[in-house]
Amino acid sequence: MLTPIHCIALHTVRYNDRNNIVAVYSLENGRMSLLVSAGSSKEARRRRAMMMPMSVIECVADIRQGRDIVSISDVRPSKVFPMIHSNPYKMAVAMFMAEFLGVVLRECQSDSLLFRYVYEAIGELDFADNRGTANFLIVFLYRLTRFLGIEPDTGTYERGAVFDMADGIFRRSMPLHSHYLGSEESSSLMALSKMSWKNMSRVRFNRAGRQRAISVALEYYSLHFASLSGLNSPSVLSRLFD
Repeated sequence: MLTPIHCIALHTVRYNDRNNIVAVYSLENGRMSLLVSAGSSKEARRRRAMMMPMSVIECVADIRQGRDIVSISDVRPSKVFPMIHSNPYKMAVAMFMAEFLGVVLRECQSDSLLFRYVYEAIGELDFADNRGTANFLIVFLYRLTRFLGIEPDTGTYERGAVFDMADGIFRRSMPLHSHYLGSEESSSLMALSKMSWKNMSRVRFNRAGRQRAISVALEYYSLHFASLSGLNSPSVLSRLFD
């Protein structure tokens, strides 16, 4: 069945001598694998250029029962975000987002609220100034927890509490496992929960603080999804932002 779809490109892998497979997250069907020509024709190059990580596209998909890889036609940008792909810092963040979402959305079904959140985030990254770009991932990772059903329960916080990362709640005493934040970092987590796209440019972090916030976020996601220890992007990001 020929179906119009709206997609966010995640990553591309070689399928055979003639084709690549582009993993996308779509508004209509959730996670999908699209077949795209790997040839050198002008049209093939145009399509590949439109499917860089975190690009947003529209196309017509030939969806057939029993087929995991979908052929597409009439590919065009849904919206262009020029600053992301021309700014090396923003491109590094986009690469991280694509790699990260490729793991946590591996089995994800269609979810319009989740799709629109990621779409909104791409626009905010495109618009962000330098400090906002540096802090962007902290806001993105925290706010994403709401759409994936693992948002920390800030209503359980009280002064001196520790954050139990396995259960996503604050406790008065340490849990019996090692996946928790001490009272000082738990207080910092409450402060981070108040960060938004609007105020992220005003929040100051040193390099160690920003790296620690992202490291904790990845540990939290690893407890609730597949391990994220193999991601390559965080090491690149750590060298970019002071």
